[in-house]
Amino acid sequence: MFTVKRGRLAAIAAVAVGAVVALAGCASSDPLDTGSTSSADSQTIVVGSQDYYSNEIIAEIYAQALEANGITVDRQFRIGQREVYLPEITGGKIDVFPEYTGSLLQALEKTAAGGTADETYAELEKVLPSGLRVLDRAAATDQNSWTVTQAFADKYNLTDVASLKNVTEPITVGGNSELETRPYGPTALKEKYGIDVVGFKPVEDGGGPLTVKALVDGDIQLANIYTASPNIKSDNLVALTDPDGLFFPDNVVPVVSEKVDDKAAAVLNKVSAALSAEDLVSLNAESVNDQKSAKAIAAGWLEQAKLF
Repeated sequence: MFTVKRGRLAAIAAVAVGAVVALAGCASSDPLDTGSTSSADSQTIVVGSQDYYSNEIIAEIYAQALEANGITVDRQFRIGQREVYLPEITGGKIDVFPEYTGSLLQALEKTAAGGTADETYAELEKVLPSGLRVLDRAAATDQNSWTVTQAFADKYNLTDVASLKNVTEPITVGGNSELETRPYGPTALKEKYGIDVVGFKPVEDGGGPLTVKALVDGDIQLANIYTASPNIKSDNLVALTDPDGLFFPDNVVPVVSEKVDDKAAAVLNKVSAALSAEDLVSLNAESVNDQKSAKAIAAGWLEQAKLF
């Protein structure tokens, strides 16, 4: 059984000008500043997560695994999308963060070549800021995809991203607001395939239930949904194939600071070695369909995996 020590939850608001990040209810302007400089704090590993249920589950697995090995953890979960949390990682405020190889690579290097999973990982290692490194990547992936309903796919004979050129009705895209400017967003659809979209509808739940509902209801025709989402199967959706590599391979990988020593790294690498693509879909289903907490889902997986 794993004992979970619940750290201070961070509530972060990103301001467009100045990139100001503040912790709600805290006098300090630094969201991860506890105001303490004790030696105990220096031994605490800060584990963060995106504002995305699946990423929080992985972060909770990391946190519980570290705690099971006697390592003190401070949880800083649900702290926004990459544009918000990446400065906190590079600034040394977060020590462990579950990331995705291809998406992180594209965020750090706009002209990255990508390629196979191995090539993407190797390129990511080269562009990481000083003081950060990636540990072993998992077989589990949570791939970006352009997704449509089965009915829409059948109507226009859609199979891959390029086949969206078959669509003769207006296409409205839905996804996180950051999607508009990402390398695989609407601009890439136009530049790479000549596909026009008539509008963009921000749906700020990381491809979750709100995005799926907007797609199923016809409010949007094309959505950025992650391939580990259980909704793809349960809501009869189609993730269009990507033979041209518009999206880079997105294996789950821990990004860590210099504070993560060999012992902690070995714990996280054991998690990565055990986490499969099928596991991640199942874990996500427990969240979406069974409404279990990340804490309960992580504890159940670690117990089943018998890692520690």
